[in-house]
Amino acid sequence: MQDKLLGMMRHSINNIVGNGKIGVAFSGGVDSTLVSQVCSEMNYDVTLLTVGFAGSHDVMFAKKVNDLLQLPHHTLEINTATFPDVVKKIGNTINTQNLSWNENCIAFYYISQLATRLDIDMVVTANGIDELFCGYDRYRDIFSGGSKAILEAMREKLNNETSMMKAVNIVTSEFGVRIVQPLLAQDFAEYAITIPISEKIHGPDDMVRKHIIRELACRVGVPEMSYNKRKKALQYGSKIHKELLKLR
Repeated sequence: MQDKLLGMMRHSINNIVGNGKIGVAFSGGVDSTLVSQVCSEMNYDVTLLTVGFAGSHDVMFAKKVNDLLQLPHHTLEINTATFPDVVKKIGNTINTQNLSWNENCIAFYYISQLATRLDIDMVVTANGIDELFCGYDRYRDIFSGGSKAILEAMREKLNNETSMMKAVNIVTSEFGVRIVQPLLAQDFAEYAITIPISEKIHGPDDMVRKHIIRELACRVGVPEMSYNKRKKALQYGSKIHKELLKLR
């Protein structure tokens, strides 16, 4: 099963990314590290991109993980003084009250800003893994509802993520940077949905989840500190959520 999953992942990346220099949105967590490692093994010219406020978890952890990966890696420290202006600009651009959408658009605004400084016009993300492999706590909450409830939630989350990433690309177009999500592609999603739920989540008390992804990450050489790490969403790891709430 891991062979098929890895093959589908490579196929989707190849179809969507094409050739050339790419950035990878990188937190050091299992998802972004797995995508980085796979892209590197596919001989893409990979540069890891990390953003966050000073002292944020993602900036510090990403550096530790890449000390082992040894890929080109750049970080951008978010300027507290200009952050409110960026928040206002993005709010006017996407015009939504959805906090998660705003937070992700802000994060990718800064990622794209960093990418353009490095002459990178395409950034690859690991979006889709949490949705397809039960990465969110919500999957624990609905586990007792069985596979039907989990599959319904999965499709709902996929639709939301796909729509959100369209909003993200509206924001990042200011920099001429395209954010791509190979693991949200239809072929990959359709395959991933067929993987047994038991390979993704073991029960309502499963705090780790995404088991087949973690096993695959171990197999392709992702550092243990990454593939065993519990989920910390981009907006929290970068401190964007915390700083955004201060403005409300």
